[in-house]
Amino acid sequence: MPILQVRDLTHYFGGLRAVSDFNLDLEKGELIGIIGPNGAGKTTIFNLITGVYRPSQGSIKFDGVELVGKTPNEITALGIARTFQNIRLFKNLSVLDNVRIACYSQIGYTPWEALFHLGRYSSHEEHITNEALDLLAIFDLEELAEETSKNLPYGFQRRLEIARAMATHPRLLLLDEPAAGMNPAEIDELMELIRWVREKFDVTIILVEHQMQLVMGICERIKVLDFGVTIAEGSPIEIQNNAKVLEAYLGKGSVK
Repeated sequence: MPILQVRDLTHYFGGLRAVSDFNLDLEKGELIGIIGPNGAGKTTIFNLITGVYRPSQGSIKFDGVELVGKTPNEITALGIARTFQNIRLFKNLSVLDNVRIACYSQIGYTPWEALFHLGRYSSHEEHITNEALDLLAIFDLEELAEETSKNLPYGFQRRLEIARAMATHPRLLLLDEPAAGMNPAEIDELMELIRWVREKFDVTIILVEHQMQLVMGICERIKVLDFGVTIAEGSPIEIQNNAKVLEAYLGKGSVK
């Protein structure tokens, strides 16, 4: 069974159809891309998968469990994490605390124990801090643990956002335009980071991206949206030579 099965996913904003009859079978360990012009519905699909929006119709199953109707925190607990096009760190908190916050989804002590620092509180807090520090070490951020996150260079903020997502122990990672604002050298580094994350954490990845250098260099399969409709699916080479895709990006009349 595919790790993620999406069937006939459709979503309207008022009378505007943002996504129409989107289907996807995602196998464990795959790294696929979803691309399309601005407004094609890519981020909307991520919001539907993660419970930010409830679809107008359709089914989303993760490991056979229906996600439609579940809250974002319930979906995170099942093993799905995401990053955002606009980096959403707690900018005034330290690098360490940004990751620690993600670890709190696994706390085992009660509010009473937290209030009075009783029972399991101390041992669980120590465990959370150690787990966060381990993740920072894995992502080469340990020397910046006490740095305020807003002071990090852009590429390090992206790295921290991915580290924070991995603190929830996901089996499916959704990356929403991780290369936004990066130069070609930074994109090359990001490409290697994403490959490494997949192998290190044995995680399945869906990538939404505009940077074709990244998409074509890393994705094994690509789906293309235009005005919420899937217009093509295939390998990077197939997508690069697809007339409908070229027309969607370059405009009608540009493709002979």
